Amino acid sequence: MVSEGYAAQERGSIIQRESSGKKLIEQSRIRLLCITAFFLLSFLAISYRLIEVTVLHHSEESRQAISAMHTDEQIAAQELSTPLPLMRGDIVDRNGLVLATTLSTESLFANPQDIADPDTTARKVAATFPDVNARELARKLKSDASFVWIKRNLTPAEQHAANNLGIPGLYFQPEQKRVYPYGNLLSHVIGFVGLDHKGLAGIERYFDGKLRDTKEAGGPLALSIDLRVQNMVREELKQGMDSFGAIGATGIVLDVRSGEILALANLPDFDPHHPGSAPDAARFNRASLGTYEMGSTFKTFTTAMTLDYGIANLNDSYDATHPIRYSNFTISDAHPQNRWLTIPEIYAYSSNIGTVRMAMDIGTERQKAFLRKAGLMDAVPIELPELSSSHYPSDWRELNTMTIAYGHGMSVTPLHLVRAFTSIVNGGTLEPLTLVKDGNAAKGQGPRVVSERTSRQMRRLMRMVVEHGTAKKADVPGYRVGGKTGTAEKAEGGGYNHNAKLALFISTFPVDDPRYVILVMIDEPKGNKSTYGFATGGWIAAPIVGNIINRMAPMFGIRPVFDIPEDAVNQYWVNNANQKFLHAVSY
Repeated sequence: MVSEGYAAQERGSIIQRESSGKKLIEQSRIRLLCITAFFLLSFLAISYRLIEVTVLHHSEESRQAISAMHTDEQIAAQELSTPLPLMRGDIVDRNGLVLATTLSTESLFANPQDIADPDTTARKVAATFPDVNARELARKLKSDASFVWIKRNLTPAEQHAANNLGIPGLYFQPEQKRVYPYGNLLSHVIGFVGLDHKGLAGIERYFDGKLRDTKEAGGPLALSIDLRVQNMVREELKQGMDSFGAIGATGIVLDVRSGEILALANLPDFDPHHPGSAPDAARFNRASLGTYEMGSTFKTFTTAMTLDYGIANLNDSYDATHPIRYSNFTISDAHPQNRWLTIPEIYAYSSNIGTVRMAMDIGTERQKAFLRKAGLMDAVPIELPELSSSHYPSDWRELNTMTIAYGHGMSVTPLHLVRAFTSIVNGGTLEPLTLVKDGNAAKGQGPRVVSERTSRQMRRLMRMVVEHGTAKKADVPGYRVGGKTGTAEKAEGGGYNHNAKLALFISTFPVDDPRYVILVMIDEPKGNKSTYGFATGGWIAAPIVGNIINRMAPMFGIRPVFDIPEDAVNQYWVNNANQKFLHAVSY
């Protein structure tokens, strides 16, 4: 029984141990499953986080890239939609007509790296633009360059044609172009600019800084030029040049009261859009840069200084019977009267002999002082970069005094002559010239050159020149034109060329109350049948001035007057043309 009990007890222990082992194994398995689940969950969590970080990172890069792309497109769109700021301001005439402006254009260029077939592209481009060399363009398109200009400043039609080629690698670049609506008409006044829009000549150069500063300019630059008068002057000069086979011409119209230049024209002229293709002679500003011996127009100053210095009066006479011989030189008259001449006769007949005798009474020092006082020995201050000073002898001797008295031996520009002549007719003061509207508004009266009395006397003598002297062809009924002719042989090779002359006439009207001064100078005219072979100032230049006055006076509303009685000098001239003055005339 004991044995059976013991055996039973042992079996119970074994069962109990087996049950405990199974429980332990089960607990271990559960623990292992928990650990496995923990690691699995941790792995999943870490993986998810890595994926999240990666996705977010790439999303941020994409967002930034997309944002940047949109910004670039916006900038590009803005650049295309917003016009380039103007590089230069406008220039207008005194009435507001545009003389120079800046327009937006497109230029065509190529990126050779984007051109698939350089030869074909070059042929198509050259066929569209005949001024493009196909062979040269093909060579450039085969290069390693990334930028090649094809044609700049296209017209709208040219841009359309280029766009229709449809060739990848051809692009447009927005640019600006300086445009001169009236072409050659004002080429020497306005000047021109370079490709970088920098002023290179004329007003464009003188006012370069002002024209570039478009924000501060406060509007266009208004010139004193009247486009209508400018056109008249150029047309009359052109007709005169063609009629007399001249090589050049200059015309200037000045408002006496304001000192403003209404017209300044030179021929030949040039296209300011293409100044490089013009010859040097065409780009040369004769009015401000060319210096010339002005011939008998200088007798105006000799006569004025004679009267103003009190050396003689209108009643006095000088011996013009015989030519003057000085060393190896002989001074004679073109139209000798072979008698004593009064001062009015000397001026009206344009006597060299009588003028020289007056100059000898004046003397060298007083002559020099007067010419300097009249602004003839310094550069003319005006708004142009192309200016020349006068040329005169450094050693001014007696012979120089004699020849300069009648306009030889001293060279000045046409602007010099206009300014000095105006000082004689405007009441006697030397006033500044200007090419800007109201350019002299803030300037006071200039220095006195001659007295008002001398100015009045000279104007009456100028009227006699037109009525009874060498400038009859300048007379315009009702407008009382006065002035002085001049004919000068051109200096050449140390002497003078008798076949190359300058024909001039400088005038004022109305002479009793001057409003305008007009100069016409024709370079190397040839006389023809209408002038009986003469090529002098009276035959060539005077009629041109008359034509200009006939056209511009009515335009400015100047009423012709026919009932003004002749003054004493003119009346005496009519009654006693070939006699010595018998009575004194004072004014």
